[in-house]
Amino acid sequence: MLFFQPRRVLTSSAISSLVAACLLTITSHSHAHGLAPVSGLLTPESVVQAADGKIYVSEINGFGQDGDGQIRVIDHGKTSVLVQGLDDPKGLVLIGNDLYIADKTRVLRVALNQSPASAEVFLAATDFPKVPQFLNDLSADANGNLYISDSGDILGSGKGGIIYKVTPQRQLSLLLDGTIDARILAPNGLLADAKGEHLLLVDFTSGVLYNYNLLSKKLDEVASGLGGGDGIVKQANGTIYVSDWKSGKVFRIDQQHKVTLIKEGYQSAADIALTQDDHHLLVPDMKAGKLDIIDLR
Repeated sequence: MLFFQPRRVLTSSAISSLVAACLLTITSHSHAHGLAPVSGLLTPESVVQAADGKIYVSEINGFGQDGDGQIRVIDHGKTSVLVQGLDDPKGLVLIGNDLYIADKTRVLRVALNQSPASAEVFLAATDFPKVPQFLNDLSADANGNLYISDSGDILGSGKGGIIYKVTPQRQLSLLLDGTIDARILAPNGLLADAKGEHLLLVDFTSGVLYNYNLLSKKLDEVASGLGGGDGIVKQANGTIYVSDWKSGKVFRIDQQHKVTLIKEGYQSAADIALTQDDHHLLVPDMKAGKLDIIDLR
């Protein structure tokens, strides 16, 4: 049986109140997470959010044009430049108050608690066993160890990649390359666990996601079919997300290693990051010059 209620006619003042309430809800939600898509970025490659909510984006600008790269800060929709004069800045990671940047053949460090901010060389090209070809992603564990991917001849043969580990004292060691394991072609995205016992890595050439056990030195396949695998993040519940730069897609990998496409249509989905609340995914669309936000709830 259907029950019909008398139709309610809203007065102009009631309509105004309703609109105001809706606007307040939208505004409150916006301020709650301080996130919104950003356009007009200069070839954005990597992104990370600090504990204070500020978002840092590496901007390559003209690829291969030294000196025109920079790091941009996004603070509740307002943007500013943190440091300029970089080469081709890509992977970013925060260790304490320091922002580390993979910049072509070197790793830079910016002390965020100092003003004005400036970039110092943490690792020069000559500090590596051989001059890097394509420094790409960075990750860190809770002990302050830094993990670095050199994607090798990523734009040519798709081989020659290397993964390094660097201690806070700048002691560098080679973890993986094609001679240690032939499956290592052009490693891109990295994600270390807090203890520094496991390292997730995705290969740009093969599109395979691996887990490397740093204790047993064993490399295991987690998932495949990820295209030009780029960034990796992992939520507190264990869900992994991987971006596909080549096809402009973002995938979810659950704890049973099932791969699900969650969004596509990007020109080039680069090095993704989770927000501090663990509920949003930050996606730099490199060729489009945009930073997108995916709500994961």
